[in-house]
Amino acid sequence: MTDHDHAAARREIADALQKALDRRHEVLDAIVEAGDRAAAVSAIAALLDTSPKGGEAVMTISFDQLTRDSRRKIAEELEDLNKQLTFTLGERPASSGESLSLRAFSSDTDRDLFAARTSDVGATGDGSGGPAGSIDDEISAALGRVSNEEAVWFVAEEGSDKVGMVFGELVGGEVNVRVWIHPDHRHRGFGTAALRRCRSEMAAYFPAVPMVVRAPGATPK
Repeated sequence: MTDHDHAAARREIADALQKALDRRHEVLDAIVEAGDRAAAVSAIAALLDTSPKGGEAVMTISFDQLTRDSRRKIAEELEDLNKQLTFTLGERPASSGESLSLRAFSSDTDRDLFAARTSDVGATGDGSGGPAGSIDDEISAALGRVSNEEAVWFVAEEGSDKVGMVFGELVGGEVNVRVWIHPDHRHRGFGTAALRRCRSEMAAYFPAVPMVVRAPGATPK
């Protein structure tokens, strides 16, 4: 996880904890009335307008975090994180990655998406930085690398929408990872969400191989 991801995730949790401490009586009521743990987490998330991750953090809060000193430390951490990050979860709702999914690229159904990416980026799909070739040649070469276990391409989806692509290329003992988000879906946190989601996928395809985020997948024109 990048430093940016760590800060965003930690701020989300710190914000949820502070809200929970300020509204501790309502949170306790929600937990007591819930049928099970999952229902309690959902109720907390709805009550505090936070993500399931934030709700889970509140659910596991310990008694030593209820003291004035602990509450002060949480407030100070949240203030520091707010200074580090210029966006809120509400402004970039997709960044938590709760609803984003990744699936393998299909040459039959995803050619249009890769064509949009190539038009936007203007470079070859293998991450070398060279000029793009024809779409069919690029896809054929990519499928060859995937077959040889030298690469993996994913399509990032939000519901039925294809919002971008994630590229993993095995080079020099490392997996070079690039994320490209379609211009119609940028500035909503999908890039962060795709990066989070792809870690486990890359680890499954390339076990014990370091993952390196080399560069963004596109430079907006």
